[in-house]
Amino acid sequence: MRATQNGKSGAAEPHVCYRFVTVPPLCATRFSRNHGGVKAKVLVVDDEPDVLDLVSYNLGQAGFLVETAVDGADALRKARSASPDLILLDLMLPEMDGLEVCKLLRRDPKTNGIPIIMLTARAGEIDRIVGLELGATDYVPKPFSPRELVLRVKKRLEERQALAAPRNAFSFGPLHLDVSRHVVTVKGKRIELTATEFKLLVVLVQRIGHVQSREQLLRDVWEYETHIDTRTVDTHMRRLREKLGVAAKYLDTVRGVGYRFLPE
Repeated sequence: MRATQNGKSGAAEPHVCYRFVTVPPLCATRFSRNHGGVKAKVLVVDDEPDVLDLVSYNLGQAGFLVETAVDGADALRKARSASPDLILLDLMLPEMDGLEVCKLLRRDPKTNGIPIIMLTARAGEIDRIVGLELGATDYVPKPFSPRELVLRVKKRLEERQALAAPRNAFSFGPLHLDVSRHVVTVKGKRIELTATEFKLLVVLVQRIGHVQSREQLLRDVWEYETHIDTRTVDTHMRRLREKLGVAAKYLDTVRGVGYRFLPE
């Protein structure tokens, strides 16, 4: 069975074809929101029925509950009423495009913490940058692998659970961070960081996987409300990487946007 991406109003998207793929039971993981074994709920937003069927089928096979929406206004209503754990959001939507939907979701206290994966045939660099700047968590271009998409959904939900759980200690390969003791070690060796470098690392680790713009880091680490030269962030990131050595691989630069911590 095949699902085909047709032309939409506005900017034209390329013709894309999809093939239904059954996800093996390995991916059928349940995610608990309140330690009660509740299945995670995913809101899929796309105005193409075939794409909705494709994504819904594979997510259902993987053990997720699925809600669907066919336009921007419908997506906003269901994001607020259904309280999904994650949103898969197409960019090219009627009435209101996905970028506008993302921006409104991030402004609403009820929805600003929901991970958003943008799913679209518009995969140019500028589209990715704008989406990340508006608060998207991840970006999957069409055509896509259903198996990879399910794995990305699973990964982003794991990251959300990690963010929700109160933690003072983090370990990633050779890197260990103890927030309460203000200690960072790499391969067991203590790394001496300045107060600002330590706070910068903590902010990135506690928001694992989420891109932090330079402006956001200036507000949260330096507590600057007015605009200053964002090269301050770049300078501190360079020094932090030098001190972390082999563990610097976890500090990812998102060109044109900012930084994130990726333990992969």
